[in-house]
Amino acid sequence: MSNTSKPKFWTPFRLVATVIVLSLVALFGATSCNSNDQPPAASPQSGKPAPAGLTILPPVVSQTELRTVNGSELRLSDFKGKVLFVNLWATWCGPCQAEIPELVALHKEFQQRGVEMIGLSTENPDASAERVKEFIKAFNMDYHVGWAPGEVALALMQDRNSIPQSFVITRDGKILRRFIGFSPRIVPELRKALEEALQYGG
Repeated sequence: MSNTSKPKFWTPFRLVATVIVLSLVALFGATSCNSNDQPPAASPQSGKPAPAGLTILPPVVSQTELRTVNGSELRLSDFKGKVLFVNLWATWCGPCQAEIPELVALHKEFQQRGVEMIGLSTENPDASAERVKEFIKAFNMDYHVGWAPGEVALALMQDRNSIPQSFVITRDGKILRRFIGFSPRIVPELRKALEEALQYGG
């Protein structure tokens, strides 16, 4: 009688491949993946108003119910009055893998100041559910994680379908900054954008 076991997410090959990708990202700066690719077999505070001319989150983004890894649903509009950091990513995307530890650190730094971080995978939720859960555990992701339906991802990306993409959103639902791709060099810019968003009242 043969024993069959569920294949592990972190196989030796994937570990080596991830190390190589992270090294290349560190060496060559900002890189990104195409989101159409498939994987290989605190309370609100008052402040100055947000600058005029910022893009308001489209209703399809703010109002759509988003499936989360714990089986519940959330909407970005549920977090009105808080600064949002929304990250589009995928488990198979090398630059995303390089970015996640930095996002985990930023979440620990800013969560008590009224920032909510939400990671939305662009993968098929049914096909990737177990893979995403294993990824969350491996990377100690302690913020909200779910999936971005196609219409939500398209509305956010605006024809720039590379990932990762991150959005810093003010308390009143306006996109203050957008980041495409990842390099360790942009981490200070991410922090600066969050600090700036926290200055604006809702």
